[in-house]
Amino acid sequence: MTTALITGSTAGIGAAFARRLAADGHNLVLVARDTKRLTEQATELHDRHGIEAEVLTADLATDDGIDAVAARLRNRTNPVDLLINNAGFGNKGRYLDVPMSDELRMIKVHIEAVLRLTSAATGAMRERGRGGVVNVASVAAFVPRGTYGASKAWVVQFTQGVARDLAGSGVRLMALCPGFVRTEFHQRAGMGTDNIPNWMWLDADKLVAAALADLDRGKTLSVPDPRYKALTGLAKVAPHGLLGGVTSKTGRKYGPQ
Repeated sequence: MTTALITGSTAGIGAAFARRLAADGHNLVLVARDTKRLTEQATELHDRHGIEAEVLTADLATDDGIDAVAARLRNRTNPVDLLINNAGFGNKGRYLDVPMSDELRMIKVHIEAVLRLTSAATGAMRERGRGGVVNVASVAAFVPRGTYGASKAWVVQFTQGVARDLAGSGVRLMALCPGFVRTEFHQRAGMGTDNIPNWMWLDADKLVAAALADLDRGKTLSVPDPRYKALTGLAKVAPHGLLGGVTSKTGRKYGPQ
């Protein structure tokens, strides 16, 4: 029985990964900031699926939090076979409207934590000759949309670069780029969602199923929906000046309210 560690496991995409992996018989290490929610989640998954669910309370916006999770990933006695770097958040407001402390916190969680945890996990995995890492990015990685999009673009480039460097080692890496998913993400950021068309919303459980299938196929980039595949394809060929204007208007229409 293998073990998967999921950051941001108590809600949204992270919770969907936890449900699916537990149903498939994987033991879990559940990571989030809220101990009560983690404990409730661990108990539910253990009772429903008979797997072992370990709780690790950590704030990935702090060095102590990142250090704690990295130490667990380096544990050779009870190894982690699959890392899901899912923790993340959005900031409401345009550039210069968002406090610098919030921008830096985003960089800490979206970039530094992903770098350090991926390094801790893949170092141990390479020694064993097997393992996988899914770094959750966003379709925002492909359009110019401030710190959030820039941080997710870094996740995509970093993940695909490391995947090439570790090719042949038995360690697989994949960047997952979802679009709008019905989770707590927007609510926590204080963003309105009433103006987002129904066709743009994705189901978290279906998204996770598609992502794990892509990981099994050896993909290093997963955009798990035909609608968003088409949109990201257009983003790659559209002129940057045009794309910047369109995404700015789209951000005002479908973004934070």
